[in-house]
Amino acid sequence: MTNTQQPTATRLAARGPVNLVGAGLAGALLAVLLARRGFKTTLYERRPDPRETNAEAGRSINLALAARGIRALERAGVMDRIAPLLIPMRGRMVHDASGSASLQSYGQREHEVIYSVGRAALNRVLIEEAARHDNLAMRFNQTCVAASPENNTLRFQDRKHKTEFEVPLAPTIATDGAGSAVRLSLARANRVAVREDWLDHDYKELTIPAAPGGRHVLDANSLHIWPRGGFMLIALPNTDGSFTATLFLARTGPNSFEQLKNSVEVSEFFRREFPDAARLMPCLEKEFFAHPQGQLGTVHVNPWHVDGKVMLLGDAAHAIVPFHGQGMNAAFEDCAVFDSLLDRHDDWEPLFIELARIREPNSSAIAQMALENYTEMRDTVLDAGFVRRKAMAMELERRFPDRFIPRYSMVMFHPEIPYAEAQRRGALQHRILMELDTSGTRDPALAEKLVKDRLDPIRG
Repeated sequence: MTNTQQPTATRLAARGPVNLVGAGLAGALLAVLLARRGFKTTLYERRPDPRETNAEAGRSINLALAARGIRALERAGVMDRIAPLLIPMRGRMVHDASGSASLQSYGQREHEVIYSVGRAALNRVLIEEAARHDNLAMRFNQTCVAASPENNTLRFQDRKHKTEFEVPLAPTIATDGAGSAVRLSLARANRVAVREDWLDHDYKELTIPAAPGGRHVLDANSLHIWPRGGFMLIALPNTDGSFTATLFLARTGPNSFEQLKNSVEVSEFFRREFPDAARLMPCLEKEFFAHPQGQLGTVHVNPWHVDGKVMLLGDAAHAIVPFHGQGMNAAFEDCAVFDSLLDRHDDWEPLFIELARIREPNSSAIAQMALENYTEMRDTVLDAGFVRRKAMAMELERRFPDRFIPRYSMVMFHPEIPYAEAQRRGALQHRILMELDTSGTRDPALAEKLVKDRLDPIRG
């Protein structure tokens, strides 16, 4: 869908109002999609209006927008407004312990880049776009207290006026993030089962400021990584010339947040492990203690919906760790699939059932791949075997573009390939690469036989 096309209305749109809980990225995008369809929608958000307040420092983990997210934003007709917020990143700039840096390209075609984007700026644009629709009401400073399918009620607390009120529950789409209040309420009522798998690593967000004149002090078109085995530092570029840096580190034990209790320990740690980055961070110690220490984990929910009355979407249903840059993209893809299903259903319950059937296997796949990518980012990218097999993978893609696409590329650049299929094919391709690497020879005939015997042509 282009920015000039309008979606068709659906019969569901005439069945009464829709509640959206959570005006973060997924909620704001879904609000736009529903409003364009003609739904009378109310969007509730516990935080203040982002158009009137500054973003909370230290909580963003700069986002990487890739093809799946772009396709969803195009469907909503908002990419023209978002494009100025984006900085293309063509690969990982890997900084080793000696201070040397080398670029590992994400892909091998001009369009195979991902885009750094600030969460707050992106959210603001989506909220502004949503506000243009007369059939959409937005209510900020409204904390969801409980969702009750039995009583068909959704209860809120108005944080500004210290009052509570109820609205009819059905239908409600909960896009209120990894700490979803709607999910918690349903879990307390034993309507959904929830498992939260927390990493023993946390994160801390820091800043590499711009040079005078707004110049980037590192390559502006790369995602920078300082891998150190059990931990890492990353940095993503911002449009003002700064970089948002994030330290991922064990909570306790050797080389952990537990050991960084004062400015001296923080300074010594960074000068030892990331000396080239530390020189670029004049406010390191101040930010380290001013910014919160965030947790990382994966959320599993079953089921995602209850009685055709309430549906969990995005991080509320399947929060993942950020190491594949796909949390936002997966949530946006949820919204796009939701929008596409509106053309095929006249009732909410079958729509919710089909959405979960389509998305649950894919959310499980990207959750696992994101965890695996943490190991790759913090350690494997420096391994000679990894670099060698990555080069082999790109060579095989050039030779067999209809059969062999590296798993990373399938996830980031090929939205027509579901996450679960990327995971399945990726496992087959990994075994092929290991066999070719173990053979110790570049045997084109063997490579062709393995690829054609084991990989069917990709249907897209």
